[in-house]
Amino acid sequence: MRIRLIAAVAALLLAITGTVLIAGYVTGADERAQADASPVDVYVVDQLIPVATPAEVLGEYLRVQVLPSAAVAEGAVTDLATVAGMITTVQLLPGEQLLTSRLANPEDLITPGKIRVPEGMQEVTISLAADAMVGGQVAAGDTVGVFVTKTNDAQQPSTNLVFNKVLVTTVQGAPAVVTTETGATDDSATPATPDGALMITFALTAADAERIIFAVQNASIWLSLQTDDDNEDGTKIVTEADLY
Repeated sequence: MRIRLIAAVAALLLAITGTVLIAGYVTGADERAQADASPVDVYVVDQLIPVATPAEVLGEYLRVQVLPSAAVAEGAVTDLATVAGMITTVQLLPGEQLLTSRLANPEDLITPGKIRVPEGMQEVTISLAADAMVGGQVAAGDTVGVFVTKTNDAQQPSTNLVFNKVLVTTVQGAPAVVTTETGATDDSATPATPDGALMITFALTAADAERIIFAVQNASIWLSLQTDDDNEDGTKIVTEADLY
């Protein structure tokens, strides 16, 4: 009888312990999910912001939008005081989050929209379509990956990430012309992407400038927008055999 009583008590204790552990796990999972979805007040562009707009007047062009933390872009501005004294380095379009990478101190710029070239480097300009440079959203101060696609003597194409963290010093290109139903130019409309090719200028060492010029003349180039936290491990020369 005593053994049965001890067994029953032990079973009860195990059941209680299991219930507590499960409740703790569920509570922890809920807290983790809430942390991922915790709301953050982010500044979003409400109307087109011209290049070289001072941070002190940006409030006129912005709205505050509450987003889950997982949807907040890296470098999103949540307090305009943190960018005081800066100016925009590129035209900002409605709907995009205000990023610190889109602003700079005036003394760091040669002209609005242009970044100083690091010592020992030189500038090289190439022409690319908007879809080959992240929809035309690459701006001065960004760093990009340069993918080169070429065809060998056997007419077999291959693609490889050839350059990493290349500094963009300036981007030039006319915006698309938007017209109304009557055919007149609509100056109030904002195009989603530029129309035609853009001129993008990189800061490169002399050796890398040689390579990128060769790629422009003998291959095709595609850009990716990179950040300091990007991981390029696992890249390789990709051929048709790697697609299937």
